[in-house]
Amino acid sequence: MIIRNIKLENITVFEDISISFKEGINVLIGENATGKTHLLKVLYAACMASRKDTDFGYKIVRCMLPDEFRLSRLVTRKPGNHNASIYVTAYDDLSEQSKSLAIVFDNKTKRWEGEVRGKGVWEKAFEGSVSNFIPAKEMLSHSYQLTAAASVGNVRFDDTYIDIINSAKVDISMGKNSASKNALLKRIEKITSGKVKYDSGKDEFYLRKGNSNLEFNLVAEGIKKAGLLWLLAKNGTLGRGSILFWDEPEANLNPSYISTIAEILLELQRGGVQIFVATHDYFLAKYLDILSKKRDEADRVTYYSLYRSPGDGTTVCEVADEFTLLSNNPIVQTYLQIYRDEVLM
Repeated sequence: MIIRNIKLENITVFEDISISFKEGINVLIGENATGKTHLLKVLYAACMASRKDTDFGYKIVRCMLPDEFRLSRLVTRKPGNHNASIYVTAYDDLSEQSKSLAIVFDNKTKRWEGEVRGKGVWEKAFEGSVSNFIPAKEMLSHSYQLTAAASVGNVRFDDTYIDIINSAKVDISMGKNSASKNALLKRIEKITSGKVKYDSGKDEFYLRKGNSNLEFNLVAEGIKKAGLLWLLAKNGTLGRGSILFWDEPEANLNPSYISTIAEILLELQRGGVQIFVATHDYFLAKYLDILSKKRDEADRVTYYSLYRSPGDGTTVCEVADEFTLLSNNPIVQTYLQIYRDEVLM
């Protein structure tokens, strides 16, 4: 499964937008409230809708948590905007054809009961496909009984948090690790300085260093995030044909590890993982740019700048194959302003 395109009409900050994506790493940048996380969540919901037991509309509201799980709350709030739609297109390697999944609703739609189109074809083409969404906030240290509590409504987390905990617990790998997987795990261990272990009896995660298990609550936030990535790679959910969504990989991570994260992402895409990253970090975006240029054509990184249109304030998108070629680049603009402020002081 390779996501090719998304078209949004009257969805939150997106009034009318169509974005085409590439097979490798798709990097989303933009100021706050330009819709980066919304975009990732809608794409993730579409991926999860390839399962027979998952409704597209229900997964959208479970990931975005509008009041009363109403799709109608996601309609762009401007006079005259009453109808909304989402169209996602993905490429099927087996049939060598593109398939589409869509949902249409309006400001009177009840709960998640939008009109879903193409569900049967989508399921048939992409059944068994794997996708993961890593939220900005680390969750493994909160795993104890969280899934059970959320299922009965005792706590409220959107599905990206619940799903990633469940993905970390399940091992779908078969047999011995390949040489490439071992190399990837070793690279991640440069950050974690250990391996991650899940104790099913205690429903807790631990960082294992030598013969010692360290409770995840006692591990630094940034290392926990790298530990989650280690688990996903070890468990087999980051294999060829899978899709990884990662919201702010740089959050709580020591800047000295950013280049390693960039290397890991590039290595994953070389292994056939399509990646979507939303970031505010200059170093991550720039390292991906620099490191990909040092490799061969197997490294594919594309940059998407989401910004508000000067005319009506809705979100539009600029696309470039190099980070510095984006004319609407708030990350670079901020660093240039820091330089000016320092020089003029």
